[in-house]
Amino acid sequence: MNGVFWNPVEVNFGRASLERLASILGERNAVVVTFPEAAELGLIQRLREIAGARIVEVISDVQPNPDVLHLAKMYGEYWRAHHATPAIVAVGGGSVLDTAKALMVGTHSGEFGELLDCLDSGAPFTPPYAKQLITVPTTAGTGSEVTPWATIWDRTVKQRKYSLHLQQTWPEAAIVDPDLTLSLPLAVTVQSGLDALSHALEAIWNVNANPISDEFAVSAARDMLETLPVLASDPGNPLLRERASFAALKAGLAFSNTKTALAHSISYEMTIHHGIPHGIACSFTLPMVLGLARGRDADRDAVLARVFPCALRDADHFLARFLEGLGVRTEFASYGVDDDESRRMIAHALSGPRGRNFLAAHA
Repeated sequence: MNGVFWNPVEVNFGRASLERLASILGERNAVVVTFPEAAELGLIQRLREIAGARIVEVISDVQPNPDVLHLAKMYGEYWRAHHATPAIVAVGGGSVLDTAKALMVGTHSGEFGELLDCLDSGAPFTPPYAKQLITVPTTAGTGSEVTPWATIWDRTVKQRKYSLHLQQTWPEAAIVDPDLTLSLPLAVTVQSGLDALSHALEAIWNVNANPISDEFAVSAARDMLETLPVLASDPGNPLLRERASFAALKAGLAFSNTKTALAHSISYEMTIHHGIPHGIACSFTLPMVLGLARGRDADRDAVLARVFPCALRDADHFLARFLEGLGVRTEFASYGVDDDESRRMIAHALSGPRGRNFLAAHA
């Protein structure tokens, strides 16, 4: 057992931990990036009560799966108004945190197109400006609060997704307050939890896994498998919300070191071409991917066996029943993808940067 684990994010976890925002900000001013319904839910008022005049603006015009055309206008306006504002507080789900990470990286021109050109080329770059980021997830699933990655979509021109990840996009601190997830609709609760489960399993069948990431991943996967079906039946239960939030955080810590793998690589095409929500797109293939992973590496099999309440040989069937019990179909055909297209999609996903993290890609 040996390995290296590194994560620079200060984690504040627990019910009412949002109250720590003022002390984390200190004397710094900040722009809040959040979702459109935040004001209606009373969240903006609560943030202002906690942080007061340190909040100089609230940006709530955030789209699901942020698109480059929408981001370009927001980015230019943000940097023109807030070049001197040191911090961003991102309060929301994965799309909000992705948007905040895109905004926090400043270009020489102050225009988003310059950043997009760098992402398009794939060449390493160091941004001339960067904000400090405090992440406050309102879903139990994204894991983005403790990772440097953001997903940005081009749905109109190139029909592709970009992954933004720089040393500068690591959050400074995360506030994981399970009470913030209590208002989540049931569908989002389930999708978020499945995203976290995928993060955990993808961190295990991964060439970058290490003993420390394994501990986070196994614990996260076991907890989410036990908690999510009960939470779906009792979404107002604060104890279950706390368990789900903790599982999602542990999954985020796991894949912050390993990155994701094949299931996520497949999911991007399912989202951009078939409109499948991310939590479903990255989880419906988990039984299939587990079947591909099993038997490839004795060490990985031993870790995976710790996750399931059954023999590993039966775990893909267990996963399929688990997903179907939550209303998630596990066949490509259920999403309008025929056998030929699914085979092409899997082969293409294996060749991508996330797919190459999958241990079977190196067999």
